[in-house]
Amino acid sequence: MFLALRDLRFGRARFVLVGTVIGLVALLTTLLSGLATGLVDDGISGLRGLPLTHLALQPGAESSFSRSTLRPANLEPWTEADGVEAAPLGVSFFNAKTEDGETLDLAVFGTTPDSFLAPNATARGALAGEPGIVVSEELRGQGVEVGDELTIVGPDQTLPVLGFTYTGSYGHVDIAFTSLEEWQHLVYGDDADGRFSAVALRGGDAEVRAAADRAAGTATETKAHAYAGSPGYSAETATMTLIRVFLLAISALVVGAFFTVWTIQRTRQIGLLKALGASNGYVLRDSLGQLAIVLVAATAAGAGAAVAVGQLVGDEVPFSLQAGPVATSAVVLVVLGLAGSLVAVRKVTSVDPVIALGAEH
Repeated sequence: MFLALRDLRFGRARFVLVGTVIGLVALLTTLLSGLATGLVDDGISGLRGLPLTHLALQPGAESSFSRSTLRPANLEPWTEADGVEAAPLGVSFFNAKTEDGETLDLAVFGTTPDSFLAPNATARGALAGEPGIVVSEELRGQGVEVGDELTIVGPDQTLPVLGFTYTGSYGHVDIAFTSLEEWQHLVYGDDADGRFSAVALRGGDAEVRAAADRAAGTATETKAHAYAGSPGYSAETATMTLIRVFLLAISALVVGAFFTVWTIQRTRQIGLLKALGASNGYVLRDSLGQLAIVLVAATAAGAGAAVAVGQLVGDEVPFSLQAGPVATSAVVLVVLGLAGSLVAVRKVTSVDPVIALGAEH
């Protein structure tokens, strides 16, 4: 590594140039990671926060609550299943107007007062009492207060705000809870016929769930799998992943091109090393070690800058940096950069020592 470090010191201008490019790619990749995580959180945090492990939906619903319609007959086998807690769950999107005429978007979740989804006495009381709605904490920041009247557009039903629940959203819309009966009235009017969207499940082993699934005529999936049913979730995730792949591919090409040019410029030096008895392995380790130093330093600087920028992002943009995705992006960037340099490996190992003696080609 002596020659590699010496080259880094004396050729620092060119290394700073390529390091800056790699650092910018690391910056963009880390920021995109934060945006992707933020979009996921903004799309499914409300569903993720519910204390359920599985959802039973109508077959063919493809994880979408809007495509699933179940009735009490579908719920009964689940309530009788050993070791399984089951609760009906209705999910729909509504617009609501405040007393001041401001429009709010709501993802309304309806469930029964005795549901395990309502974990405390206050929540059960809100669901069992007079018709009302419990909204997420985000709406408090928009001026909504307990006792305010919200008019649900469509059915034109006015509901009082009974309280606030944990922060969360579904389909990028703030969540709100009401009783299943009230949810049915909002969606179906006087012709509800006991309908709801899904059965929320917790506990039970796989065999018990499979048997109940067959008896109920439902299709059960894990909560994580149901995230795909959130509007825009799959498209957003795929788009962000594709952009990150392109950035990483560009980084690999840039590093590969730089290493190739740098190897050509060092041809006589490599030839001298071989003439003095250096093996291909030694020369290769020297070259790759030099590149690894540049990659790691530039990637760390770019990721660190992204973390600093992320602290300045306001609440208007769904942005969330987590250690796991950031570290993964950095490691992948370094690995792909080293992989891109493999294009020049053959050039390093095929340099003829005769070059060091002054032969011209």
